[in-house]
Amino acid sequence: MRSTLLHLPGVTEKLYFGTPAFYVNKKIFARIKEDGENLVLGTLDRDKWMHAKPDVYHITAHYLNYNYMLVRLAHADPQELKELLLTAWRNRATKKLIEAYQKNIT
Repeated sequence: MRSTLLHLPGVTEKLYFGTPAFYVNKKIFARIKEDGENLVLGTLDRDKWMHAKPDVYHITAHYLNYNYMLVRLAHADPQELKELLLTAWRNRATKKLIEAYQKNIT
């Protein structure tokens, strides 16, 4: 995850409840859950993902009112996870940061 996220404009890594967490604009968008087996990931499409792959994507009652889902890392497809991480970053990043990223990949 670090190799995917830390090169993105504006991303910082800090500890959150003793686990690595990734922020942009001081807003968290992904973190390792305390169990070390799940990723807490910001998403606007969690119902779609949980319906498509309930063995990978799920939530607990705690996340019902938040735009996050849990990802079982042992079952996640690495490429799909990378895309979800980029989307989570985009959902929190400013237009200026997104433009900077686009310039670097073209």
